[in-house]
Amino acid sequence: MASTASTASAATSEKAHKAHTEKAHRPAQVDPLAALRTPDDPPWDVYLTGTVFLDIVFTGLDSAPVRGTESWARGMGSSPGGVANMATALARLGLRTSLAAAFGDDHYGEYCWDALEQGEGIDLSPSRTVPGWHSPVTVSMAYDGERTMVSHGHEPPPEEPAPTHPPRASAAVASLTPGRGAPWIAEAARGGTRVFGDVGWDDTGAWDLAALPDLRHCEAFLPNAEEAMRYTGTDCPRAAAHALTEHVPVAVVTLGVQGAYAVDRRTGEAAEVPAIAVEALDPTGAGDVFVAGFVAGSLAGWPLADRLAFAGLTAALSVQEFGGSLSAPGWAEVAAWWRRVQSVEGQDRAALQRYAFLADLVPDELVRPWPLRRAVPTIGFRRSA
Repeated sequence: MASTASTASAATSEKAHKAHTEKAHRPAQVDPLAALRTPDDPPWDVYLTGTVFLDIVFTGLDSAPVRGTESWARGMGSSPGGVANMATALARLGLRTSLAAAFGDDHYGEYCWDALEQGEGIDLSPSRTVPGWHSPVTVSMAYDGERTMVSHGHEPPPEEPAPTHPPRASAAVASLTPGRGAPWIAEAARGGTRVFGDVGWDDTGAWDLAALPDLRHCEAFLPNAEEAMRYTGTDCPRAAAHALTEHVPVAVVTLGVQGAYAVDRRTGEAAEVPAIAVEALDPTGAGDVFVAGFVAGSLAGWPLADRLAFAGLTAALSVQEFGGSLSAPGWAEVAAWWRRVQSVEGQDRAALQRYAFLADLVPDELVRPWPLRRAVPTIGFRRSA
């Protein structure tokens, strides 16, 4: 019988070999920060924390489930969800991403950990596995460009998933919660981390910016149009963006099918970029992808309009695929889109010029056939040797 030490060593070697193999099979990446990196940079480009869900996505439904009937889906996939949507979107855009989260010690938690660490190259050293805690699960049903979700989860573990002292990072993405602050946000900002804040629907109905204490630590705030207008008491999303710059240097308001509008108080610059018309299959995670695109452009030092255009493009690419983290595009998808739209007969040259900055970012070797169909992973299958 093998000793405990040799068994552990073999398991470690197998895991290391698996990690090397997974990394070798990841698509070639573009590093949007390559020209700016220095030896003194923080070890991570972006840090974030939150709850990881196991997402089970049913696709190919002809309509919403009807009470008292059984519906059959033509497709199904599984992937990490929740904060994993944002982490995956950042990592696929070439940003060195670190995530602090609690994972259940069940098969779901093990699968999510492996998919994020080995499959996406996300640093999970600030994360932990919680004995006896069941992983939260969301079942999403996609149809007609909409989604219906059912979630299940137990009370989260009592320990704060975010470490008391967050790791050094150039940027952080923080989900702001009305009426509650997170100490790590202030500490990260004091350490020079650029904080990008998003927010969800205010269930309290107060819509009071004073109830977002961590907003003052943010460089940018990225609400949608309805949230921005409610928080500022305005009836125009563009006016709301300008009003928000009294509280945060950069305000970005997403306008749905109309695109996005942003204002930078520091430079006095304002920019608006229309949305890209696409056939939307599933909007899950599109907001996270938009934020990831904007963060990537911000760290790269792009002009405000280019950051908006890139964020909108990545979000548009994501809604053409099913799932949250599954649908987050990488540079291969961006490259394929850019090459494809340039070849479309009768293309509006003025509209195309809006994305001309991509020409210097996407090398030819990343281009794959169009349209793209990403493989959908499902729990239960093993890769062949």
